[in-house]
Amino acid sequence: MSWYKRLRVPHVFALLTLMVFLASLSTCFVPSGIYERETKQIEGRERTVVIPGTYENVPKEFSAQGLLIGTHEDEAESIAHPVSFFGFLTAIPRGLEKSADIIFFIFIIGGTFGILQRSGTIPAAIRALLDHLGHSITLLTIAIMVILAAGGSTLGMGEEFIPLVPIFLIIARRLGYDRIYGLAMVILAADVGFAAATTNPFTINIAQGIAELPLNSGMGLRIVFFFVSVSWTIAYVLRYGKKIRDNPQASLVFDDGAEEPHDDLDDHTFNRFHAITLVSCLVIFAGILYGVQTWGWWMADMAGGFFLMGLVAAAVSDLNLDESTRAFIDGMRDMVVPALVVGFARGIQVVLIDGQILDTLIHSAATVLQTVPKYVSVEGMLVFQSTLNFVVPSGSGQAAMTMPLMTPLADVLGITRQTAVLAFQFGDGISNIIVPTAGVLMAMLAMARIPYGKWFRFVLPLFLQLMVLAALFLAVAVAIDYH
Repeated sequence: MSWYKRLRVPHVFALLTLMVFLASLSTCFVPSGIYERETKQIEGRERTVVIPGTYENVPKEFSAQGLLIGTHEDEAESIAHPVSFFGFLTAIPRGLEKSADIIFFIFIIGGTFGILQRSGTIPAAIRALLDHLGHSITLLTIAIMVILAAGGSTLGMGEEFIPLVPIFLIIARRLGYDRIYGLAMVILAADVGFAAATTNPFTINIAQGIAELPLNSGMGLRIVFFFVSVSWTIAYVLRYGKKIRDNPQASLVFDDGAEEPHDDLDDHTFNRFHAITLVSCLVIFAGILYGVQTWGWWMADMAGGFFLMGLVAAAVSDLNLDESTRAFIDGMRDMVVPALVVGFARGIQVVLIDGQILDTLIHSAATVLQTVPKYVSVEGMLVFQSTLNFVVPSGSGQAAMTMPLMTPLADVLGITRQTAVLAFQFGDGISNIIVPTAGVLMAMLAMARIPYGKWFRFVLPLFLQLMVLAALFLAVAVAIDYH
């Protein structure tokens, strides 16, 4: 497998633009088709889900005008058209538009962390953490990753951690590690926890709602998977850390000339104002989590909570109004690239829907899975959900598209619906650590100035190991008739 060590990948925006172009090109060759859809109330929110058994092929029409600038919107919907060159050009702007809630959520979080950074709360808290746990690097890594994994598992946190990347890069450098180690502590912990999904409101709750299962049922097996997968991931990160501490030149980003985040920790000492700010923010954050779990809060609601956090931090600190405003703007400015990455990645899904081939891909996979034994089928579900995450990098969106089909398929195959939900959760969650269309991953890579190719080399072995682990858990779920 030495090929992946020679992998060279372009800048994230160039990579995503190329993927949008290839997706647009594929609409010329992949047959078009569509499912009927209906709107349902699932976990307090309206969701548009596919209706099983309604897939129909749609004839595809080619024309010079259609390939160049597209067709008129008032043409019959019974005819499909390949995505035009102009459709490719507009896919990324439309992806940005459709991802507006996530993009502005990222901006608000960035602004809030900008205030916390300018007030000295964050650097002072980090210095205090290093003073207390810096003597035990292993313990510090375990504590950080378990906390972040718990956030991903219970509340589906991911975007919220993006502003933390520079902080953990500083921590990693102070401990003698590289940028990959610092990023891994954040993204791997969050994504592996997300895959375990003990109570994740954005994936497991939606999937169980569609599958007509009790909310948060079947948690026992997912908790076991959480501890096993997170422990495995922590051990993987620690082994990499030991290797580069023993030989710094073994680092995948050794002497690459990338700019490191500014380290001014020694200029800050944790005081009572920092403590008040930190406690206030933690209380507000707890309120945000309660709103997500109890009231079904979404991006705008959570963004409002983080905005309040910024206001409180500005009021408690000694920053005046102008300083607080400038800090908020600077924090948002730092999030420009991470936020835009999310919209660029969404462009792939835009063109697949425009060319009416996304439903074809889903229907084809479901048809194949019906023809194999249940033990093979459940592993096929895992692979299918992982692959689909490449073009639908949204857990809630993927649940709405696939679970209405996987649920009756599980019934036919004699697999419990809970197992089908588990296959969706594992496939969607684990692949987030490697697919180049995962917005949070690519946003964090951009912040850490780590090329995707180097991250791929680091994370591929872990991805394969976690997929094998997930496959074993799914086999157990089938064997025990998991409910």
